[in-house]
Amino acid sequence: MQLRAVYKAFNVGTAFETEVLHGIDLTLRRGEFCAVMGPSGSGKSTLLNIVGLLDRPTSGKLQVCGEETTELDDRALTRLRGHSIGFVFQYHYLITAFTALENVMIPMLGAAGFPNNAMRARAAALIDSVGLSAWKNNLASNMSGGQQQRVAVARALAMNPALLLADEPTGNLDTKSADAVFDLLRRFNRENGTTVLFVTHNAALASRCDKTIQVVDGLIIS
Repeated sequence: MQLRAVYKAFNVGTAFETEVLHGIDLTLRRGEFCAVMGPSGSGKSTLLNIVGLLDRPTSGKLQVCGEETTELDDRALTRLRGHSIGFVFQYHYLITAFTALENVMIPMLGAAGFPNNAMRARAAALIDSVGLSAWKNNLASNMSGGQQQRVAVARALAMNPALLLADEPTGNLDTKSADAVFDLLRRFNRENGTTVLFVTHNAALASRCDKTIQVVDGLIIS
């Protein structure tokens, strides 16, 4: 994954135009586990949204999984995002009326359009891998915050993405649950070679990553 001279501004061409990212250069190699740190409002989430193809840079180049994305249309971006990028957010965003198993199946349903036994088996294996075998048929609404976030990690891995983006995934969790979620991300990173970009304010967790990027006022300072 590479960003070259990436700028991002909002309300472009108006009196309220605000530039949030000011020429970001960043390279992540396959299998790296990288923390992103910085104060609130520094541009971390904007950076993650651009890398995750949820937003477009105002200018600059972005290459994801070997594909230059700058000129791709929305359909191509959606396809690349759905097959190559997984997301874990600070809030789990599970469908509370669905079971854990059904929530993990959602990305696969989006790709195939209908459920099948292979999807169920894949989802069940992921639920097992995050230590929730006994909970796979429980509604998400009946699970603890830590359990819900572990389901969210399993869901993010459903398509076996090359790149996993985690935006403060432990921010709402107690220390024990935060460590468990981080350890899951680290394990999948090591076992599958998944590249991870992990936004956090937790210096202790950042110290366990391969490297840490400091973002301040829309610039990478270290």
